[in-house]
Amino acid sequence: MAHNHKNRGLMMNLKKQLFIAFLLSFVSLLSFSFMAALVNKHKLIHFDQNIIQYVQGFESPKLTAMMKLFSLIGGTMAVMVISLLAIFILYIAFKHRSELVLFIAVMVGANFLFLSLKQVFHRARPDLHRLAEASNYSFPSGHATMAFALYGALTFLLWRHISSQIGRVLLIILSAFMILTIGISRIYLGVHYPSDIMGGYFISAFWLTFAIGFYQRYKERQYKRKLAS
Repeated sequence: MAHNHKNRGLMMNLKKQLFIAFLLSFVSLLSFSFMAALVNKHKLIHFDQNIIQYVQGFESPKLTAMMKLFSLIGGTMAVMVISLLAIFILYIAFKHRSELVLFIAVMVGANFLFLSLKQVFHRARPDLHRLAEASNYSFPSGHATMAFALYGALTFLLWRHISSQIGRVLLIILSAFMILTIGISRIYLGVHYPSDIMGGYFISAFWLTFAIGFYQRYKERQYKRKLAS
């Protein structure tokens, strides 16, 4: 009796996680669509300029060096290295192949999304006060998209293997710090509008939670098959 009650509890928990994942995915997609519409109609010019001026108002040689470092950490090469390291840990240390597939799907999908969307919107980069150079289009930010995907996916996957409350809190704080600082670094360096960063976060949140939803659905079906056998 107790065993059946536990099984029902686990099944309800999986269904709840599945619902939350798809709800967050839907809300994130709506938020991105709203942001994209405002960008397309040039409704965020003053919003973007005011935030850029505020952030760049803290300019100093040391802060510029630090922002360039975080921008580098959020760049393609660093993201690839961190991703390969994460894949190695998931495969060698944890032996969780389904988690490995989820992580790869999140990273590849996020990369495809931001590259495709840049070609759709063709937004030029800001030209107010550049502290670094960047090529291609501006909206949404690739750095913001990939940072959210990378650290969001790692938080979801590592959370499952951390039992202590303090460990989980530290994981969330570190991930949030990396996501936000990488985004802010692009605004500070003058290569992205704040709305580019927000758009990157929203589209990445959509894809991450959508992928997690499918992963949770897979785990639910796997658990049902286990109960049936």
